[in-house]
Amino acid sequence: MSGIKLTGDSNATSGGVTVRELTRLERIGAHSHIRGLGLDDALEPRRGGSQGMVGQAKARKAVGVIYRMINEGKIGGRAILLAGKPGTGKTAIAMGLAQQLGEDTPFTTMSGSEVFSLEMSKTEALTQALRKSIGVQILEETEVMEGEVVEVQIDTAFSGEKAGSKAKGGMEKTGRLTLCTTDMETVYDLGTKMIDALSKEKVTAGDVITIDKASGKITKLGRSFSRSRDYDAMGSSTRFVQCPEGELQKRKEVVHNVSLHEIDVINSRQQGFLALFAGDTGEIKGEVREQIDGKVAEWKEEGRAKIIPGVLFIDEVHMLDMECFSFLNRALESDMAPVLVIATNRGIAKIRGTEYKSPHGIPLDLLDRLLIVSTDPYAHDEIKKILTVRCEEEDVEMAEDAMELLARIGTETSLRYAIHMIITASLAAEKRKSAEVEIEDIKRVYKLFVDVKRSTQYLMEYNKEFMFNELDDTDEYGVDNNGDKEEVAEDGASSEGKGESMETSP
Repeated sequence: MSGIKLTGDSNATSGGVTVRELTRLERIGAHSHIRGLGLDDALEPRRGGSQGMVGQAKARKAVGVIYRMINEGKIGGRAILLAGKPGTGKTAIAMGLAQQLGEDTPFTTMSGSEVFSLEMSKTEALTQALRKSIGVQILEETEVMEGEVVEVQIDTAFSGEKAGSKAKGGMEKTGRLTLCTTDMETVYDLGTKMIDALSKEKVTAGDVITIDKASGKITKLGRSFSRSRDYDAMGSSTRFVQCPEGELQKRKEVVHNVSLHEIDVINSRQQGFLALFAGDTGEIKGEVREQIDGKVAEWKEEGRAKIIPGVLFIDEVHMLDMECFSFLNRALESDMAPVLVIATNRGIAKIRGTEYKSPHGIPLDLLDRLLIVSTDPYAHDEIKKILTVRCEEEDVEMAEDAMELLARIGTETSLRYAIHMIITASLAAEKRKSAEVEIEDIKRVYKLFVDVKRSTQYLMEYNKEFMFNELDDTDEYGVDNNGDKEEVAEDGASSEGKGESMETSP
């Protein structure tokens, strides 16, 4: 489920002063409430929905150990399988791992069916995904000027006014920039290019900036603490920094974070770096990758580069076929292999493209390489806590009795169905001019939107009226063509009884 949170423009007048609220657009995704794994320093799960994570204590602790190993560089070319029934938080745990690792560690997400929909071979799609998950930190020394801006003076004059000038009219800009540190102060003459760069960055007196001598790139670091009382030049996001010390000109180490795939694309396409934005990277020759791997290994030996094994997360991995599984088996043995995290909700299932059955629809030789982490169904209290976290994320106020009812619906149907009901119930409450979701709103949306069990029951009762019906006289759904319900062995209750209990739950 995903939605958009929008606060619109509104004008309010109070005491002759008009207050205008700015429009804020915020994306709400299915896992946007996940901020990490919710573990303490001893890798023990915190209570109370820490970092958006609820329940699955054993699975989170296991993934926490993997996170620690990735951080310390002690794991690479390993594979982890998250296995569990649908709606038990497998993707949430993977997203929590991604958040915990931070932006510096590459984390690539893909679905198992993606490899069949791309305009390239299956192995090429997997190779590109694997190389996107391997980061390269390139260390580079460059000369920069770093200091606090004391004064920026820009003069504009007609080019014809200058003595000996042959130009026929036109405007010419000249300027001077005064930079200082705690130890020295220097004045620089500015050309047109530097004046334009300063204007683009909106550099003013009191800003602390760096200028790359090679490229002329200007970076604004923030405002000097000496100007902290200059309220006219401040905004809500103003960052204050200390005035630099020592010499104005200094050598600085710059770190560039790229992935192996980005290096592949830049070196295999005529348009170079721009090919990354075009999206159509196409297939990349193996010879190009071999040369890049050799060069990166050379940089690593010289201390100019550092390899960062990231994470490749493949959801719905049972959608891959035998060719893909064989390729992954070989890829995990490579020197530069990321950590592979895969997830599936299948039990004993056929391996795609074959008649062979295997646990989780994955070949046994690959299963033998995996560290398997299982997820358990959520308890009633955990479902209630998850729904509370989602209500906070979606900015929905819900009464306690309505929350209890929604948690019960989530227990009897599915967690995903209950989460979908939050925003629809909120809209129903808004329709009757209420700021809080109550039981009657839950009842209303429960009748409007059916869950899988009620939908299946309806299909069983009216299957003959649907087109292309292939239901036998007696089928595995526990309902025959006459509409008579058979007992479901799951909990000893009939499907008819279940339907009635759910119908009267709200």
